[in-house]
Amino acid sequence: MNWKRILRRTLWTLGSIALVLAIVVGSVWWYFTPTVHRTNAIPYGKRGTDTLAFDVLRPDKPNGLGVLLLVSGGWRSGKPGTFREWMAAPLIRRGYTVFPIYHVSQPKATIMDITHDMHRAVRFIRHHAKEYGVDPNRLGVTGGSAGGHLSLMLATRGGPGSSDAEDPVDRESSAVQAVAIFYPVTDLLNLGKSTENLGDGGPPKSFVKGFGAAATNMALWKIVGRETSPIYHITTNLPPTLIYHGDADTLTPLEQTEWFQAAALKLGRTVEVRVHPGGEHGWLSMPLDIREFGVWFDRHLKP
Repeated sequence: MNWKRILRRTLWTLGSIALVLAIVVGSVWWYFTPTVHRTNAIPYGKRGTDTLAFDVLRPDKPNGLGVLLLVSGGWRSGKPGTFREWMAAPLIRRGYTVFPIYHVSQPKATIMDITHDMHRAVRFIRHHAKEYGVDPNRLGVTGGSAGGHLSLMLATRGGPGSSDAEDPVDRESSAVQAVAIFYPVTDLLNLGKSTENLGDGGPPKSFVKGFGAAATNMALWKIVGRETSPIYHITTNLPPTLIYHGDADTLTPLEQTEWFQAAALKLGRTVEVRVHPGGEHGWLSMPLDIREFGVWFDRHLKP
């Protein structure tokens, strides 16, 4: 047996594997670290004594289109400047200027307040669109979980501002033109199979404080729950919507998205659902799905 030959072949094989791995790792690292011209903490309003702000992530070669990314999980948000570019890399690589939007977290702000502030963010960015190099009439929105819910609130309830508002920002529309999101809650009055459902028709058990005093008064909750549930506000103006949802999600079960899709289809609106087999409330390959968000925005935002 020629041990030297075997050793050479083994070393050659190991070297080849190491080279391939280095290329793969390097390629992944390159893809998820795009060059970005970043501006942090641009104020878009106030919530009590707190300043509401967003960041701007502008790619080297912008395509003139913007996507608002609602930084919200459990209706809690981070601080301006904390969003990491790699999470939006697939959009930035396609030329989208990405706007991470932050809000005051519940329960300091109610979920109704947070929803109101997301409308304000859209109006502000639309009003200043030329400064950010984006088309004010072609804005997309994305997010996951609570960010997905807030995105659908914009999709269903976004619209013209008040023509006589003192602040010109508030005269702008808060409508968005395309949506791509992960696992949203769509019907707060029917939590279905969710682990958040106490079975009493009330709000999600972990977020009662987030809905304020109305959450503990069933008569008021029926009103507030309906007002904050996207499924009850679908119109023929609903923008094209893409939803990724795992079929093993117990926090926000897949049925929430299926109900929303069925209601939208009755009005002839486009809601495309892509089910992630075995996906819970989040999964490791989500960055790859965001590439498909980019394809969706290309299809529905580009002229």
